Amino acid sequence: MTLSPDDWLAVRTSLIVAGRATAFALPVAVLTALVLSRSRFAGRLALGALVNAPLVLSPVVVGFLLLLVFGVQGPVGGWLHRVFGVRLAFTSVGASLAAGVGAFPLMVRSVRQAFEAADPRLEIAAQSLGAGALDRFWSITLPLAWPGLVSAALIGFCACIGEFGAVITFAANIPGETQTLPLAIYADLQAPGGDAHALTLAGLSFALAVVGLIAAEALQAFGRRWSGR
Repeated sequence: MTLSPDDWLAVRTSLIVAGRATAFALPVAVLTALVLSRSRFAGRLALGALVNAPLVLSPVVVGFLLLLVFGVQGPVGGWLHRVFGVRLAFTSVGASLAAGVGAFPLMVRSVRQAFEAADPRLEIAAQSLGAGALDRFWSITLPLAWPGLVSAALIGFCACIGEFGAVITFAANIPGETQTLPLAIYADLQAPGGDAHALTLAGLSFALAVVGLIAAEALQAFGRRWSGR
């Protein structure tokens, strides 16, 4: 079965939502992973639990919590709407927010492993030579960890494409706006005789995920060879 214009629109929406979510979530994931891997403070365990909470919570619960906080009646969403006229719920940007929150723990884990795999003796040596924390990060830590960062971006991107519960709860299922591939599959399954078409979209979604995961695995293997492990 060939893809219809509506199918390509769902693919395009998926790529836009996932790309935007990954672009905004990755820098935050890098900062969070750096704090969790290199810092020792009283609330470190609590922060780690909070970061990983979306992994164990139902995606519907995650979407509902996003509605409470970022909806037009929520504290953050209401302020954004009043001051800037920005509405996140039931928009493409909101779909990216929901997908990014769902994928965020996976990205943090991948980046954290990359940071922890970097040889700390190199940073200690650089510190003894007078290099500051920011200089050590840009010149030593980041170059050693970059395969893990790219891998985290790919894993996050794939997870964002596959996110369903949080997206449909927070952003709804609006064709051309928030209807990603999983939501299009769900719509097909609700329509009489839509099983065959849903199977086609599921196969496409599976192929995209496999390609992304293979690339992520290859980068992680390259990173291990790069670091000599």
